Amino acid sequence: MKGIKIKKPWDVECVEIEKPVPGEGEALIKVRSAGICGSDIGAFRGTNPLVSYPRVIGHEIAGEVISIPENNKKGLKKGDHVIVDPYMYCGTCYPCSIGRTNCCTDLKVLGVHVEGGMAEYFTHPADMLWKLPESMDWELAPMAEPLTIALHGIHRGRLKAGEHVAIIGAGPIGILAAMSALAYGAEPIMIDLVDERLKEAQDMGIKYVINPGKENTEEKVREYTAGRMAELVMECSGSNGAIRSALDLVANAGRITLTGWPKTETPIPTDVITKKEIDICGARTSAGEFEEAIRLIDSGQVDVARILTKTVALDEAAGTIRDIEKNPGNYMKVNVIL
Repeated sequence: MKGIKIKKPWDVECVEIEKPVPGEGEALIKVRSAGICGSDIGAFRGTNPLVSYPRVIGHEIAGEVISIPENNKKGLKKGDHVIVDPYMYCGTCYPCSIGRTNCCTDLKVLGVHVEGGMAEYFTHPADMLWKLPESMDWELAPMAEPLTIALHGIHRGRLKAGEHVAIIGAGPIGILAAMSALAYGAEPIMIDLVDERLKEAQDMGIKYVINPGKENTEEKVREYTAGRMAELVMECSGSNGAIRSALDLVANAGRITLTGWPKTETPIPTDVITKKEIDICGARTSAGEFEEAIRLIDSGQVDVARILTKTVALDEAAGTIRDIEKNPGNYMKVNVIL
C-alpha cells in the first residue's frame, strides 16, 4: 500500500509500505482522510525532538472499519466510520490512574514515536476509536482531533459562559478554541500578528481581534473587557514573548492555559503571578474530548470547514508538506483524501 513517510529531515515521499495486519485487540481501518498538522511540518523540518526517523506520519486519521474484535468496548462494527484517538497511553502510571492519559509517562503519539496513519490502511487498538456520524464529510472528519486539543485547553482553563478568553495565536488550534468559546457562550479575543488571519477570525464571527504589532494589546483587552481583563488567557503560539504577555492580559484571580510549545525557556515575573493570584495550567493534547468534538462539528456549532484551506490526494501530500513549509502563510488546514 501507499503511505507518507519522512525518511529523515527534509526528505518526505509517498512510498510503498507493507499493509498492516491487526494484532490482538486491534481494528483494521481503511483510511479515508488524514489531516496535515503543524507537528508534521516540524517533523519534516527536523525541529521536533520527539520524532524518530524514518517515520510514517499522520495522527489526524478518519476511516472505515474493515475488521474489529466483536467484544470491543464501544460496540463498533465493520463498516462504521471512525476517528482515531492518536495518544497511546500505558494505563497504569499515576496520570493514567487519575484519567489524565494525555500525561502518561510513556505516552506514544502516532506519527511521532510510532508509525502514523497517513496511509491507505491502518491498525489501531479497537477501544481507541470513536464512531463518527455517517453523514459527516470525510474532508472534515480529521478536524475532530485538533478540535479536541482546543477543547482541552478551554476545559483546563475552566472557561464559563459570559467570560472573556484572550487567545494568542490565530492558527488552527487558536481559531478552533475561539469558535468553541462562542459555541459555549463566552467571548473570545483573538490576538495575532498576521492581519489576514485576524480578518478570517472576524469573518467567522469573532468580534474582538488585536494585532500586537500595531496596537497596545493590554489596553485593547482592558477596553474589550470593560477594565476587568481576560478571565482566561489561552496561549496557542508557543512564542516566549506571548507567554510573558499572558500575565499582563489576565484578570486578577484569572487563569492561563499554555497550549503552545515554546522552543526555549520563558523568563516570567513570579511576583505578578502571586499579586494577581493567577492559576497557570499546562494543556497538552487531549483526554476524553473526542465525543464532544464530534458533536460540535456534527451540530454545526463549530464550523471546521471555515479553516480548511484545501484537500489533496495521497500522492500530492508530500509535495504539499514541502510547500506548507516554504509558504506557511498560504495555509490554515489541509486534509488528505484517500
